[in-house]
Amino acid sequence: MTKNIKNAPRQRGIEPYWYVIGALLLTLFGVFLNHLRTGVTPDRVFINIPGVDFDVFWYGILIVGGIALGSYVVSHLVEQRGAAVLYQRVPRNIRQKSVNKLPLPDDIKKILTKHKIKTVGQLLLRWGFDPRSLGLNKEGVAKVESILKKTPGVEKAWLTDAPWRVWNPDHVWNGIAICLVLAVIGARLYHVLTPSPSMAAVGINSPLDYFRNPYQLINLRNGGLGIYGGIAGGALGLWWFTRRYRLPTLVWADYAAIGVALGQVFGRWGNFFNQELYGRPSDLTWAITIDPVYRLPAYADVTRFHPAFLYESLWSLLAFAVLYLLLRRCADRLLTGDLMALYLIFYAVGRILLETVRLDSRMVNLGGLTLNMAVATFVSILVALAMAGWRVWAHWRVKD
Repeated sequence: MTKNIKNAPRQRGIEPYWYVIGALLLTLFGVFLNHLRTGVTPDRVFINIPGVDFDVFWYGILIVGGIALGSYVVSHLVEQRGAAVLYQRVPRNIRQKSVNKLPLPDDIKKILTKHKIKTVGQLLLRWGFDPRSLGLNKEGVAKVESILKKTPGVEKAWLTDAPWRVWNPDHVWNGIAICLVLAVIGARLYHVLTPSPSMAAVGINSPLDYFRNPYQLINLRNGGLGIYGGIAGGALGLWWFTRRYRLPTLVWADYAAIGVALGQVFGRWGNFFNQELYGRPSDLTWAITIDPVYRLPAYADVTRFHPAFLYESLWSLLAFAVLYLLLRRCADRLLTGDLMALYLIFYAVGRILLETVRLDSRMVNLGGLTLNMAVATFVSILVALAMAGWRVWAHWRVKD
C-alpha cells in the first residue's frame, strides 16, 4: 500500500514565491494587453552579446525562469515536508529547546545563529538534511555531533540517517541538471519522430530526413521540442537521481509535477515572443497579431489568430493551483502518485482541447492510413486513460 502524503506545518504569512509569481504574471499580461492595443509583439531577442554576436532570446529566459521558479517552489514544499516529519518524530520539548542551552563553544553558536538556527529542532532538521549546510568546518561538525549524542532524548538515528533526510531541499537543485538534460533530449527525440508539417520548409518531411542530415538533429533554431518527450526524459532523470540518492521516486514525482506545471505557465510565454504556437484565425478580442514572416504559408493573408500559447499557459496555471491546493489542504487523503497522475491528466485534457484550435499538427498515420487526429491528441488520450485507470486501481486497492 502506498503511504499518504502528510501535511507540512502551517507557515505564517504569505510565502515569498507568491509575490514573484504575481509580479511575473502581471508583467506578462501587461505586455500582452499592450500587444492587443498596438498589434506589436516585442522583439524575440532579449539582448545581443557583442563580440561573439550571440543572441539571448526571451524564449530561453522564460523557459529557464519558469523552471527555476518551479524548482524554488518545490524546494520550499519539500523542506516543509521534512519539517513535518521532524515534528512527528521529535518530541516538542526537544525541538523547542534553545541551541544556546547546549554546551557548545560560543563561536559555533554564533555561526548557527548566523544561519538562523536557534532551536535544537532547527539544528536537527538541517543536520538531517546535510551537516555541511550548518556552515561549520569539520571540527565544528564533529563537536556538534558529539554534543547532540549526549543530549537527553536525541536518538542516534536522527544523526546517522534521519527520517527527514530524503526531504533535503538541496536535492531539488542537485537533481534539476540531470532532469533538464534528459528532458531536452527526450523533447527533441519526440519531435524528430513526429515532425510538424511546417518543417517541410527546411526539408524535413519525415523522421528519416533528420537522419539523412544529422546536423538537423541538433539544430534547435528551427524549433522542435515535444512536451511529452520532455516529460518522459525528465521522468527518467528523476528516476535515476532518486535511485542514486535513495529517495522515494513517486513521492518526489508528486512534488516535481507541481514545479513542472508552474514552469509551463511561464515557459509558454516564450512562444508569444517567438510568434509561434498560435491557433486558427480568429476575430476574438484577445486574438493575437502575427507578423507576416512568422505566418504559415496557407495563412499568409490572415493577420489575427487564437493565442494558443495563452490557453495552455492559463490551463497550466489552473493545474498548478489545483495541485498546490490539494497538497496543502487535502494531503492526508492523497496516495503517493496522485499528484503526478493528476498533472498528466490535466495536461493531456488541456492538450486535447488545445489541438482543436492549433495549426501545424502532425496527424496520426497507421500503416499508410492517415487518421483525422493529431499525434498529440492520440498520445494525450492514452496518457489520460492510463493515469486515470492507474489511480482508480490504486484507490480501489487501498479501500479493499
